[in-house]
Amino acid sequence: MKSLCFSPRTASLSISRQSNSPSLSSTARRRFSQSAIEQAIDAAAAIIMKWDAETSAYAGVTSLFHESKREAMQFTKSVNELQDIMHLLVSDQDSGSEKFSQAQRLMQIAMKRLQKEFYQILSTNRADLDPESVSTRSSRTSTSMSDYDDDGLPDDEIRTAGDSITELEDVSSTAMSDLKLIADCMIASGYAKECIRVYKIIRKSIIDEGIYKLGIEKLSSSQVNKMDWDVLDLKIKNWLDAEKISLTTLFKGERILCDHVFSSSDSIKESCFAEISKEGATLLFGFPELVAKAKKSPMEKMFRVLDMYTAISEDWQEIETIFAFESVSAVRLQAINSLVRLSESVLSLLTDFESTIHKDSSKAMTPGSGLHRLTMYSMDYLTLLADYGNILTDIISDWPPPAKSSLPESFFDSPVSDVSPRPAISVRIAWLILVLLCKLDCKSKHYKDVSLSYLFLANNLQHVISRVRASNLMYLLGEEWITKHEAKVRQFAANYER
Repeated sequence: MKSLCFSPRTASLSISRQSNSPSLSSTARRRFSQSAIEQAIDAAAAIIMKWDAETSAYAGVTSLFHESKREAMQFTKSVNELQDIMHLLVSDQDSGSEKFSQAQRLMQIAMKRLQKEFYQILSTNRADLDPESVSTRSSRTSTSMSDYDDDGLPDDEIRTAGDSITELEDVSSTAMSDLKLIADCMIASGYAKECIRVYKIIRKSIIDEGIYKLGIEKLSSSQVNKMDWDVLDLKIKNWLDAEKISLTTLFKGERILCDHVFSSSDSIKESCFAEISKEGATLLFGFPELVAKAKKSPMEKMFRVLDMYTAISEDWQEIETIFAFESVSAVRLQAINSLVRLSESVLSLLTDFESTIHKDSSKAMTPGSGLHRLTMYSMDYLTLLADYGNILTDIISDWPPPAKSSLPESFFDSPVSDVSPRPAISVRIAWLILVLLCKLDCKSKHYKDVSLSYLFLANNLQHVISRVRASNLMYLLGEEWITKHEAKVRQFAANYER
């Protein structure tokens, strides 16, 4: 049998399991229980009605949680005890009594008050509960004052900086604790829907505003295709910054806040975070896919595509952690789709680059058998590609090797051969240079003087080797490749002299 016990100072109610007391008759026990319930309802009514905005002008303009933290704690405690009383009355089949009706009315008034407090805390603390503040709060807390000593600041400035950070943390921490206290109370009382509705409205507006301020907008494929490259390039640069900020602050901070406020219910915190973040995150990770599909092929597009691929792949673990819920699987799927489209775009652009070399039909001879513009353009391109060696390795690892039938057999004494297997990226880069050298060999035949054709080949191949040595191409091609091609330079030079 459940008996009712009270704190003599606050007449608070608690339920404990005890055996029937032999010194009290059942009638006496019922009277005691009824008396205890009435006292508990009266105690709850005193503080709940004090903060009823419809009957108190003071309550209408004052925040309970801001005015008195002690009363706020007492208020939620009274609500929880009132909930216990209602459960007790229902279990005793007394739900039609006047006491139950009174408790129910008080509960409705209390929930209306808590809903208002929840809204006020979320609204008035927007700056302290912004995702950046929330996401960095823990790291700030762990920052020691020695970190400020490194900046060479005077002691008084160090103390001021430390005090300011502590103050910001305290405000943020207090607001988060108050929100959790209210959410726990409302959820336990069966008013989760009202609490969730307020949270979603306010927090989604913050995420949407953050995405907008970061310059992420809803675009269609046709809009992207119609953009001049310079305009699209600026949007890509902006996206690269926005993606990093969104993950490290915007969505991470919202996930932390949501998990904390609704820690009492996994389903609620999941549904809240999903509704708040899903639209903005899908918009963010959908942009790279639009760029990848765009019908544009300037040299610069390759490197912007690689930059976006790098950003998503490097942050993939963070994406999986933040959007781990099944309800936001669409965000993860969109990020994956963008990676796939970006990788396809890279392969297509590499094919286009090779085709550009093959199709170069200029017959103009360079004065003094100097460097051909195709040599300079191609090596500039390949040198920049080499800086993305690791990313390119991931992208082209399963790409079929190039077909050798398109080049003369005499060019296959290079490391492109299959004698010793090499990384796919090394084979592909070596192949592209081979295509370039073959094209230069064809162009050398436009010189009427054979000696000048050998000088042309020597100069251009020497430039290729120099660019390889001075860049990451050296690590992809290796010393053996350089040695073999330096021997060719000497051979061209000897033929020129002869």
